[in-house]
Amino acid sequence: MFSDDIGIDLGTATVLVYIRSKGLVLQEPSVVAIDKKSNNILAIGFEARRMLGRTPGNIVAVRPLRHGVISDYEITQQMLKYFIKRANRRIGSMRKPRIAICIPSDVTQVEKRAVEDAAKSAGAREVFLVEEPIAAAIGAGIDISRPRGSMIVDIGGGTTDVAVIALGGCVVKASVKVAGDDFDEAIIRYVRKKHNILIGERTAEELKINVGAAYRRPGDISLNIRGRNTITGLPVNLSVSSEEMLEALKDPVASIIDTIRSVLEKTPPELASDIADRGLVMTGGSSLLSGLDRLIKYTTGIHAAIAEDAVSCVAIGTGRYIEYIASRKRW
Repeated sequence: MFSDDIGIDLGTATVLVYIRSKGLVLQEPSVVAIDKKSNNILAIGFEARRMLGRTPGNIVAVRPLRHGVISDYEITQQMLKYFIKRANRRIGSMRKPRIAICIPSDVTQVEKRAVEDAAKSAGAREVFLVEEPIAAAIGAGIDISRPRGSMIVDIGGGTTDVAVIALGGCVVKASVKVAGDDFDEAIIRYVRKKHNILIGERTAEELKINVGAAYRRPGDISLNIRGRNTITGLPVNLSVSSEEMLEALKDPVASIIDTIRSVLEKTPPELASDIADRGLVMTGGSSLLSGLDRLIKYTTGIHAAIAEDAVSCVAIGTGRYIEYIASRKRW
């Protein structure tokens, strides 16, 4: 892989940039702050994320990607330009880079073209699009060129991609627009419905990370949070337990389990046997939800292992994809 080749995990929640010679060089929220009056971009990434829920009326913090696809082309293009420029500074190259970008496995041709055009407009000399399960498998260290079946469950911010991979391609795949963002929204709805308390995205994410559960924890734990009472309008404190989170996350977790079961049911017997022997691999930040691996084992009978670097797997695999393509062409 040439030193100026870049892999980008253009996620709904986070953008990760990987350069083979440097490793993971950037990991920032895919959030852009905009002044509505002038339509100027004020901040991108961490700085913009800090503005979520705290901006005055003329400033809005937005996510230009929803459920893994571009919802605002112009803002996505500006965000890509910003991150590509920063990555180029890390490698000290003035040459336009070749860029590989991961996409959900069920995106349309129109959505693919939007990603490709945005990357070229942002400064790429050549663009490679790689499906998220393929990138996740490469990043997890799986040899996807072999004729045996490997199952990947990649749970990101906007989508969950499930695929059975063999001989370098997806044999069976499915994508559902349920993932980490939906976990947050489910928590917000639950706290409001049960406690009449309104919380924001950042508080919901804090609950998900610290006390969230897909399977009953050995011991019940809780977290103290602050929110606004919907009846009195006053700020209040609240203690939320992992048992409550188990209830709050029941529906989005069930959707992911159903998708995994659907892919297993469609998998050819020979590959299904490989998966039964070797288990499946979970990647993506939302795969770290407590107990999700145990719930998959309980409901499907298949051992679920969380990849060593689950959050960065897709970015690493995307960065190595160009080299993988080059090696295939040499055969």
